[in-house]
This record gives sequence, C-alpha cells and structure tokens, in this order.
Amino acid sequence: MQRIIQTTADGSPTIAIPDMQLTYHSRHGAVQESRHVFLQAGLIPFLKQYSKLRIFEMGFGTGLNALLTLEQAIAQEQTIFYEAVEHFPLNDNEIKDLAYNSLSIPEYFDVLHQCKWNEPVTIHPFFTLYKNNISLQEFKAKDPFHLIYYDAFAPAAQPELWTLQIFEQLYNMLINDGVLVTYCSKGNVRRNMLAAGFKVEKLAGPPGKREMLRAIKH
Repeated sequence: MQRIIQTTADGSPTIAIPDMQLTYHSRHGAVQESRHVFLQAGLIPFLKQYSKLRIFEMGFGTGLNALLTLEQAIAQEQTIFYEAVEHFPLNDNEIKDLAYNSLSIPEYFDVLHQCKWNEPVTIHPFFTLYKNNISLQEFKAKDPFHLIYYDAFAPAAQPELWTLQIFEQLYNMLINDGVLVTYCSKGNVRRNMLAAGFKVEKLAGPPGKREMLRAIKH
C-alpha cells in the first residue's frame, strides 16, 4: 500500500493512499479540519470539567489530532490521558516528511511518533499518551473515556468500522454524557449511532463539508 505526502489547501500536510483514493485528512485543510471536528466540537467544551480528561482516538494516523490536543493541554493546563489505536502505523520516512510547523509545539511531533507503543508514556506533565498497535475490534478499554475522536477512514473504504456493533462498542467505552465526534455525517452512520443508544447531533462541517456528527451517551 503506497502512502505519499500531500499538501492540503490550508498549507498543512496529510498522507494520501493513491490506490484507494484516500487521504488521512481533508484536502481542504488538514489542520483546519482537525481543529473544527475534534477540538471545537469535542475537546473545547470538556476543558476544565475534569481534573484528568480521558480521550480515545480511533486512528492515530499522522498524530495530528494528538498534537493539537497536546497543544491545548499545555496552553490550558488541562491534564489529559490520550489513548489511541492504530493498526498500520506510519514508517520513519513518512513521519520525517510530515511537518506541522504552523502549530506552537511542532517539536513534540516526533516525540509522539517515536515513543513506545502498547504502554503509557508521559509526553508532558499535562499529557500522557498510550498508543495501541491493534485494531479497534481488538481494543478493550480499562476505564471509560470522556471523549472519543472517531477518525476512521470513510465508510466506503472501511465499512466494517461504521457498523451498529462498532458503535455499541464505542458507546460502552464512554462515561454517561460522554461524547463521540466524527467528520462523517452519512445517514446510515447516524442511524447506527442512534440504534446503539446515542443522542446524535448534526453540526456544521469544516470547510469543504456541509455537516459532521456529534454523538452523546445518555
């Protein structure tokens, strides 16, 4: 599977898989999309609500969502435990060719990628990272999460990650009133979320996308 670096419309890079016509982030802007979907709709409302915020990410990928979250943890002095699964991690050359220099803490990018897998690592006094090199289906949460960043590839590419069974698994991983945010707003995805027990909201999407979804456990 060939993966190449592409520059998106906001000047930030992403990974593309030409054979599958997929990119890890929006072509309209990688950083822009991540901030809109995962930070503004997910993280920001939770800041300062808990002494330690527990976040789960499906698809560690380029590490951009983790890097943006670390940036907020430091700026807001919010302790965050961040756990992610990634079945197909980037290789060293791909990591070297990615650069998110527009962020205030680009020096942490390599730290996030080079730290050990399958064990908790303190990246900063306010941020602990636990990367699991397994599939979502294999993942078992030790403690419930406050927030889930659901950043799997689109349903057309990975339909097995958007099923009722998956959303039931995710629902059970959250605290009551916990939140899941995703860029995807397809009707069958929303219906599977509802069937799993979530209350589902349609929100305005990032540039290039009309809508996104926020699902709340209640």
